[in-house]
Amino acid sequence: MGYHDVIRQEAEKMLEFVETGTTDSATDTMEVPASAYTDPAYCAREKAEIFMKMPLLAALTAEMPHPGDYKAMDLMGKPVLITRKSDGTVAAMLNVCSHRGMILKPEGHGNAKRFSCPYHAWTYANDGKLIGVAEPQKFGPVCKEERGLTQLPVAEAGGVIWVCLTPGLEFDITAHLGGMLDDLNAYDLGSWHFCGSRRIYGPNWKIAYDGYLEGYHFAAAHPTTIHPRSFSNIMHFTAFGPHMRVGYPQVRIKEALGAIPRADWGEHENEGYDFVRTIFPNISIFFAPEITQVAQLIPGDTPGSNTTNLMFIRRQPPRDEADAAGIEAMMDWLRDVVNDEDYAVGLQVQKGLESGAIPSVIFGRNERGNQYFHKYVDYLQRADPNEAPPEL
Repeated sequence: MGYHDVIRQEAEKMLEFVETGTTDSATDTMEVPASAYTDPAYCAREKAEIFMKMPLLAALTAEMPHPGDYKAMDLMGKPVLITRKSDGTVAAMLNVCSHRGMILKPEGHGNAKRFSCPYHAWTYANDGKLIGVAEPQKFGPVCKEERGLTQLPVAEAGGVIWVCLTPGLEFDITAHLGGMLDDLNAYDLGSWHFCGSRRIYGPNWKIAYDGYLEGYHFAAAHPTTIHPRSFSNIMHFTAFGPHMRVGYPQVRIKEALGAIPRADWGEHENEGYDFVRTIFPNISIFFAPEITQVAQLIPGDTPGSNTTNLMFIRRQPPRDEADAAGIEAMMDWLRDVVNDEDYAVGLQVQKGLESGAIPSVIFGRNERGNQYFHKYVDYLQRADPNEAPPEL
């Protein structure tokens, strides 16, 4: 069965849910301790066992498509530098000079064949090799081969550059993504245009992530933004390992799909139905007709905080100044929806959980995706090699 045949079946299931007033459901409700959102020790285990070991999205291919392009960022408290080498492949390294530990490049994008430390002018090629020591006769002997930038495991797949923050801990990105890579490849994201980004701050990363995994809150939390487009509390879930494709039928699903031959339903995402794709542990992707939003959730220094980078891409660059202005307005609007509606609620949830008012959070049968997500977080932070992974 081809990719679009699978999507067609999921569209059919969403239409069935609408017609029957039902939704994709777990077998029972599930409770998660409130401490999972507030306990510093639990948070530290998540960082150590999940974020420091798993491949993380560090950049979109569209952010740095040309040889010499680079991106410098803080990722989980680590200064990271991603570069595109002259042969078109990518490198990832810690953005730290091997002389005295100075940060080489400030956060942002650019294009450079080499990087010179702003402290003592040691110089590195864009693959991280040390190529120059300032005034070497006075400094003394240095083995350049041993003093390059600390390399990080890196791979490029599905229009995304993935990095592991633990040096030497290699990964198989194809195996990690599984069927989710088919989704990314179907869109050929590597050829898209990077529009820009926005940054917002919110509650515990799991509170923020919970919002991407259910539409139960659409009517109450998004009455004028999302709910006019999408049914509240009707979802469809498909899992690929820890990753999920979450389907949300639009209120016009019958009308939209009724105008398309059934065999072609799988080729018409956004026409009657939408998906949010979550890539564990911290990525949410929403392909909209106007623009695509990629949300990157980064746990903060305390359990009650996260930094979210919203990155935006679309198939074509702006046609003209008016189109560019429209893109900027759309990015601002999407940021405001997440910040003013989702994160405003999430911060109040965080405050409520930290008060000690309730010992646990309960997820309903309808919140199947949330249940699966929390089972996977628990499973990975326990790091028991004899334990089988959860199933949806």
